[in-house]
Amino acid sequence: MPDDNDFKTIRYETPLSSVARIVLNRPEVANAQDIQMIYELNEAFDRAAFDDAVKVVILAAEGRHFSSGHDLGDQAKVSDFASVNNWGGYEKPGAEGWMATEQEIYFGMCWRWRNLPKPTIAQVHGKTIAGGLMLIWICDLIIADEDATFSDPVVAFGVNGVEYFAHPWEVGARKAKEMLFTGEAFSAQEAHRLGMINHVVPPKALETFTLDLAARIAQRPSMGLKLAKQSVNQALDAQGLWTALQAAMSLQQLGHSHNMQVHGPPVDPTGIEVIKNMSKKKDPGGGEKDD
Repeated sequence: MPDDNDFKTIRYETPLSSVARIVLNRPEVANAQDIQMIYELNEAFDRAAFDDAVKVVILAAEGRHFSSGHDLGDQAKVSDFASVNNWGGYEKPGAEGWMATEQEIYFGMCWRWRNLPKPTIAQVHGKTIAGGLMLIWICDLIIADEDATFSDPVVAFGVNGVEYFAHPWEVGARKAKEMLFTGEAFSAQEAHRLGMINHVVPPKALETFTLDLAARIAQRPSMGLKLAKQSVNQALDAQGLWTALQAAMSLQQLGHSHNMQVHGPPVDPTGIEVIKNMSKKKDPGGGEKDD
């Protein structure tokens, strides 16, 4: 595992005894996730998983926003890194290679992190957009500050939504359809009302509140925490979460294939202007968006 200083896109910290904190650290691009960040996140989660002194893992972010989603300008390839999952075929032409890539760096990684056998807490501020949702939805608890907003505008790209398609489970079917159909952001207060997040706190209290919660959880025995997490996750699996996620991932690949046949790239390029125009609208708090 890399030492703290070996990470280029994240930080790994131990702010308290028994608590590890992974911090997204590309603030200059609003923590857009390039492929290197995905693999570094995986290494950091593994590091926390294999450290028996760690009982709780916090996922936080540097800068103004938690994450603006996938870095669409990233030129790296999955084949540049050591594969974690077992799809292979990343360099194959057409939909086959694209499906393999997304199974590895998005879908496969998210499912792996979701099942990490220790409690995880997302500490969220600013904007969480599209691919940013997959990072917080794999966490067991979500704490957000009062100014946080959440959105998935990628239907404008001609696909069904972000790859880890947990929308109906996180916000309910009706809200899931609204957030996907419109692409509009909703507030932390709305997310709390819908049950997506656990607590909404003032911005200045976000770090302290999250650390205090992690410290209280860390007082419990690791075995009890592990069994409690597995019990809840298995209840969701029994309700069909895993099957639904796989089905949505298949439809994601149908969308990409259609786009490649019609437009050339795997996403509809007209979606870029749609999303840019959305940035001119008011955010859920009533202020003007500035992205």
